[in-house]
Amino acid sequence: MPDTAIVRDVLPNGLRILTERIPHVRSVSIGVWLARGSRHESARQSGIAHFVEHMLFKGTATRSAEDIAQTIDSIGGQMDAFTAKEYASYYIKVLDEHLPLAIEVLGDIVMNPAFSDEDIEREKKVVLEEIKMVEDTPDDLVHELFTERFWADHPLGRPILGTKETVEALDGPALREYFGGVYTAPNLIVAATGNIEHAQVRDLVSRVFERLPRDSAARIEVPPVVVPNVLIRTKDLEQSHVCLGTNGYQQDHRDRYASYVLNTILGGSMSSRLFQNVREKRGLAYAVFSGLSAYRDAGSMTIYAGCANDAVGELIDVVVAELRRMKDEPLPESELQRAKDHLKGSLMLNLESTSSRMSHLARQEIYFERQFGLDETLTGVGSVTRDDVQRVARDLFADGSLAATVLGAVDDLEIPAGRLSLG
Repeated sequence: MPDTAIVRDVLPNGLRILTERIPHVRSVSIGVWLARGSRHESARQSGIAHFVEHMLFKGTATRSAEDIAQTIDSIGGQMDAFTAKEYASYYIKVLDEHLPLAIEVLGDIVMNPAFSDEDIEREKKVVLEEIKMVEDTPDDLVHELFTERFWADHPLGRPILGTKETVEALDGPALREYFGGVYTAPNLIVAATGNIEHAQVRDLVSRVFERLPRDSAARIEVPPVVVPNVLIRTKDLEQSHVCLGTNGYQQDHRDRYASYVLNTILGGSMSSRLFQNVREKRGLAYAVFSGLSAYRDAGSMTIYAGCANDAVGELIDVVVAELRRMKDEPLPESELQRAKDHLKGSLMLNLESTSSRMSHLARQEIYFERQFGLDETLTGVGSVTRDDVQRVARDLFADGSLAATVLGAVDDLEIPAGRLSLG
């Protein structure tokens, strides 16, 4: 890996700055990260964080939406944004010589949004189409349905996009009130990586963001309570979509590295047990994989597969058998080593671009308020033992912990509790 230097700074108003100098590249990736997301909304506000993200691109006091787009296009830059459950991000990738302009544009959109009534009504139509698109994308919809039931009556269970009703109810005063309480200096992080000098970034950011308000609305977080259940939703589809899942670990859990290895072995790679036994040996599914979601105080491990409508029962039986095997059978040393090598390689490859390294800086600040060096993370993965993986499997795959959601033409499907038993 290249020789890099990470510097952390906090401005007098509470804004955090993180930079990583990578002198051998010509690009700079810089992002403004908000340590608030959809889980910090009330039920009535559902979707407001994502809607505000859209609105910040619709113009400021001095720039129209077209001006913003043309400014970035004219320097060959790339600009984008997204909203997640616990944070949002606005980022630009440019040549190093255009860093001052990138910071100025980012500062303008996150401090001076216009929130015009015409733009709000127009953007509602766009977001409502985005919500419809999820309904028409079964592999996305099954995950939304699963999460909604898995974390029922909790903000983590609600869709980031909101619902038709909550989005239609949004108006200028509501958006301005939310924006004023959330987009404040203590909630924001500026992260930059590439051919930069920290002092230059700090000077530019200090000047552009000096007027950020310091007072924030209180952040209320309550851990979710999971009640594993089964949802079968009939929909006229050529293929059924299945999502099975259990509790996972929160971001800073001491066994997180063991859970990464467990996930890789189970369904996180082409040589994983699920890929080999569900797809390659039985031909039950074209797509099958497992994944981890981790938040401040909660997490989940989910398994997704798309299969023929008449194969759902067999698919579930095979997956449950694999989960039991993870708990009951000692892990071969060769399989453990392969998973660890896969994880290490993926991690290093994922950190090769300035944009991915910028995201890495910001997320570590949000969740840990410190930076884990690559060597520290690789050591954490490397120290995982066979016993660690089996112990974590027994913890996460406890009997009675498995929830299931099935979406497809499965009128007669029944999933009794015994079929999901991991005992």
